[in-house]
Amino acid sequence: MIIVHSPAEGLKSEALERHILRAGEPIPGDALWIDLIEPTREEDRLVEQHLAIEIPTREEMADIEPSEILYRENNARYMTARVLCSSESETPKLIDVSFILTDRALVTVRYGEPRSFSMFASRAMKPGGCRPQPEAVLDGLIETIIDRAAEILAQIGTRIDRLSQSIFDNERLGSRRAASFRAALRSIGRKGDVISNVRESMVSVERLLLFLSASMPRPQKSRGFEAEWRTAIRDVQSIEEHATFLSNKLQFLLDATLGLVTIEQNDIIKLFSVVSVIFLPPTLVASIYGMNFQLMPELHWKLGYPFAIVMIIVAAILPYVFFRWKRWL
Repeated sequence: MIIVHSPAEGLKSEALERHILRAGEPIPGDALWIDLIEPTREEDRLVEQHLAIEIPTREEMADIEPSEILYRENNARYMTARVLCSSESETPKLIDVSFILTDRALVTVRYGEPRSFSMFASRAMKPGGCRPQPEAVLDGLIETIIDRAAEILAQIGTRIDRLSQSIFDNERLGSRRAASFRAALRSIGRKGDVISNVRESMVSVERLLLFLSASMPRPQKSRGFEAEWRTAIRDVQSIEEHATFLSNKLQFLLDATLGLVTIEQNDIIKLFSVVSVIFLPPTLVASIYGMNFQLMPELHWKLGYPFAIVMIIVAAILPYVFFRWKRWL
């Protein structure tokens, strides 16, 4: 699918108009932003002929070498970044998005629906939403991607605070407490994945901004985009620092949860150990009188059986009293 954004007509304020290109329809000459969503080979050729560029394939977009995802060719800058997708769910994922900046238009190639793109498109259609320049569209998209990543981190931070409270204020007993610890461990793992995805996305965006700033011709630098990109780089770095802080906090919660689980297991093992020690003396008494020697004087006592029972009870009570005195129970 091809979505074309062109400068709005009849408006004094700066805005874009959105149009979904139908099959066989040519690309408008004033198209400022061409958004390719899971494009077919025919759609790639249409854009390639319109701007005299080459659209990277999905396999080429997945490369990790900087020279393969950040390069300049035929006066067009090719940049690929990893952007958060499905950010409304509990487990956002990353998709590769290619930005191709030419003098006439910005081309984006993506195989997913990041919320940041729809957010920027909605804002760009409002008066004053976007200047009629390809660089302005790219700047707005990057700014929205950064804002969305910051918003996701803020949500994760709030959830981590609630998770921390539930872990340390857990007053459940028995199997319910164990189930709550298992749920906490799963939650910590999911949140760790989200934070890792945010950091990876911001690293790729920072790399894109540095390449863009270094490769931009001097006349375009004078338009003010260079200062905006420097500001965006500082924003990205602050998000990365916040992601590191949340990762450390999450690691602390993981260690604390595992520590509490260990304490629970130690309490159970201690209980079994104490019970074993308490029943050891009675077992010894019962074993002595269970031997089959002929000359055992207690065997002929009338009170031999009650005597043995009393000894077993006393042998069980004394260790229990001792453990209570030592506060081991």
